[in-house]
Amino acid sequence: MKKKIRIGTRDSELALWQAHTVQKKLNDLGYLTEIVAVKSTGDLILNKPLYELGITGIFTKTLDIAMLKGEVDIAVHSMKDVPTSLPIGIVQAAVLERANTLDILIHKGNLDFLNSEATIASGSLRRKAQWLSKYPTHKVEDLRGNVNTRMQKLKDNNWNGAIFAAAGLERINLKPSEFLDLTWMVPAPAQGAMVVVAMENDDFTRDALAKLNNKDTEICTYIERQFLKTLEGGCTAPIGALATINEKQINFEGVLFSLDGKQKFTIKKSCNFDSYIDFGQNCAKEILQNGGKPLMEELRKQLKVK
Repeated sequence: MKKKIRIGTRDSELALWQAHTVQKKLNDLGYLTEIVAVKSTGDLILNKPLYELGITGIFTKTLDIAMLKGEVDIAVHSMKDVPTSLPIGIVQAAVLERANTLDILIHKGNLDFLNSEATIASGSLRRKAQWLSKYPTHKVEDLRGNVNTRMQKLKDNNWNGAIFAAAGLERINLKPSEFLDLTWMVPAPAQGAMVVVAMENDDFTRDALAKLNNKDTEICTYIERQFLKTLEGGCTAPIGALATINEKQINFEGVLFSLDGKQKFTIKKSCNFDSYIDFGQNCAKEILQNGGKPLMEELRKQLKVK
């Protein structure tokens, strides 16, 4: 156990929290570790919406390169930011137990705007589409930056509220008292889950990380990401998916929206544990066959996805 495992991470407060969480778990198992923080393109370019940057996995690409160059051994990510296809040579090594999957609306103490015109902020096309579907008279402004930056922008602007992932705010104790759980909003595939990736040929590190893996979370996120991959939507597309385990059954809800929220395709299904391998794929195919395919083609044109 003398090898030191170098943990690559973005240098935002949330990313560092995630990296330190993995570090503590590995240290508790007797492994030596070191945190290596880097800035990603997604953190550096804050004046453009994510989809305009045209890079799939913009928050993970820098760490992928660092791993392939041998500068770090593993990388810790919010799983919803990770592309469904990993670079050759890099593999998923552990999925930690899932936290809160909900999206929440942070507001300024008054929710009267829900019944009138309003401006909400979010950098996510999925959140924007679902919000406009429910509140068609509202406007949604683009909101970029790490969690702390976005919270400050909400304070500095006259927006009525902004949408965040509950898990991120809870992890770094930033969740204010004035929030609304958006139980009707379907989260991003793998929202609330942390994933650790490693080099495929690094057996020592992969064996260490296997001890951190949570099987239930691994199964649910696998289904959600398979749904996303089959729809061929990048992590910026307006696609939501959530799988949950209820005793002997896996329940799934998936959604596909147009950018303006006016078109919506939904699927709700259940499966047994022995038939989950193609479950996400089959749910996505059902949406595509029931009218979702033309919408996905249109979305690819709008988002310039090749």
